[in-house]
Amino acid sequence: MLPANRFAFKEWASVCVALAEGRQSVIFRKGGIHERQGKFTVDHAECWLFPTKFHQDPAELSDNARDLVSRSQALTPPTDTIQIQHYIEVTDIVVLQDESRLPFLSGLHVWSEQTLLQRFHYRQPGLFALLVRVFTQPTPITLPDSPHFAGCRSWVDFPDELSTSSLEPVLSEADAKKQWSDLRMALTPSRIV
Repeated sequence: MLPANRFAFKEWASVCVALAEGRQSVIFRKGGIHERQGKFTVDHAECWLFPTKFHQDPAELSDNARDLVSRSQALTPPTDTIQIQHYIEVTDIVVLQDESRLPFLSGLHVWSEQTLLQRFHYRQPGLFALLVRVFTQPTPITLPDSPHFAGCRSWVDFPDELSTSSLEPVLSEADAKKQWSDLRMALTPSRIV
């Protein structure tokens, strides 16, 4: 792990809560309008999570995850500030191009099946699945908000690097490996031996 990092990955605040609680170890991404040619790239294999409420909709979450929106709203920092508390390492990147694999992902993420299907077909079929290891900072880091952080894009950078020295993993190594194994199995077509 890097000793400090200034880069952050923007994700729905409700998905950040799910990641922070170990409910999922995957982030799905299509690509934002401000990204190169509208295509997503993993610019940083390690980064902070930047919770955002932009585009967040409870109806797009699975039935058992709708409470995450209200729970993430309860964590809203004071006006004109942002709070950073979680860090991810991207362990695998899977380009999902087979729609028939989507039902196998049920229960491994908090989006509704309809949301995942819509994201898969947005612009052109396909979706990036980022398998991640999540870490938590015992005390949230509060930073001033800035117009620099706004916009529909996946990556933002902070003015200064934030230390990673006190981070702790959300899941044990064994639990993280189990989730990654389940995800890889769901994402990979069956092979005849």
